[in-house]
Amino acid sequence: MHTVNSVKELQELNPYIIIGCGGGGEKFSNFEGIESVGFVDNDKQKQKGSFCGANVSPDLLSLLKNTDAKSVAIMLPIGAEGTALMYAVQAISAGKNIVSSFRSLSLIDNPSLLKLANDKNVVLKEITPRLDIIEKIFGIRPERCCEILPKISYKPSASVVFVGGTSQECGKRTTTRLLGKEAMKRGINAGIISTDEMGLEEPTDINFRAGSLSAMDISSAILQSMKTLEEKKSPEIIFVEGQASLTETGNPHPRGLSASILIGAAPDVAIVCHRPHHPYRYPRGIDYEIKAIESVEPTTKVVGLSINSLNLNDDESIDDFSEYGLPVVDMKNGGAKKLLNMILDYLNNKNK
Repeated sequence: MHTVNSVKELQELNPYIIIGCGGGGEKFSNFEGIESVGFVDNDKQKQKGSFCGANVSPDLLSLLKNTDAKSVAIMLPIGAEGTALMYAVQAISAGKNIVSSFRSLSLIDNPSLLKLANDKNVVLKEITPRLDIIEKIFGIRPERCCEILPKISYKPSASVVFVGGTSQECGKRTTTRLLGKEAMKRGINAGIISTDEMGLEEPTDINFRAGSLSAMDISSAILQSMKTLEEKKSPEIIFVEGQASLTETGNPHPRGLSASILIGAAPDVAIVCHRPHHPYRYPRGIDYEIKAIESVEPTTKVVGLSINSLNLNDDESIDDFSEYGLPVVDMKNGGAKKLLNMILDYLNNKNK
């Protein structure tokens, strides 16, 4: 009854005041046949001009008085639920219809709004996460939208090292931890973020399972982890453990997980881990992973390889991987020192 199923339903509620001069507000205003008579946003910079052809105001009540709006569309991001609720109450109390987005004002969580809308004889509709469609094609669905963390922007002052790999179970967790340990031995104030539930060993600072989050939330979790580390210990360098791989075949599902961690970390440098002859994973290879990392984050440079020697044949050695033109190490056999030297050399030259 309250779900928006077509743009025609939205057109019938014209004209609109739109709350939020961001992606949601722009998308809504660009729906075919939508008439917008004003925008509301609390960003003072946005209030100085127009947005999508309409003026931007800091105050909804003044726009309600000075326009012929019949409806208010609340298009705010996750994390702005309180603000969204305030605007909804103002609009409904003024006798205006409401179109909300589940991202900022889920009707499931606010049944009192339905009662208020009914009392005021106005329409209250929600653009939902479309989980009903997922249920139709899969026969199963999450109970709720999995995206729950606010989107944040943060640039750490510390240098950031991302430890990726060509597959799952190739040595990323061990490489990350041992690099952090080596840095601390040298008196470097290092921060270590593990993104796997098995990251329980010292000297890890923050350990959470990135795979427990939606892909939309993972980058926020990485950014907040780095922010928290800097507030607590002001590290000079932060090591971030990646998950899975950007290029592994056979199991495409966690590749988005790997990309989300990398994007959140936005690292200065990266290490690629590789396990030759992996018994149950299907890596495309080192060259593919290097290209993928440096393409997803173009300011990141892969500076070294960490080879997991567990499945090497008797006639093979880690030196066989020198063809990639990068330093090659075995972390279980003293490789942390050499790899950290390469990382620090690169960072020092970059910062000159």
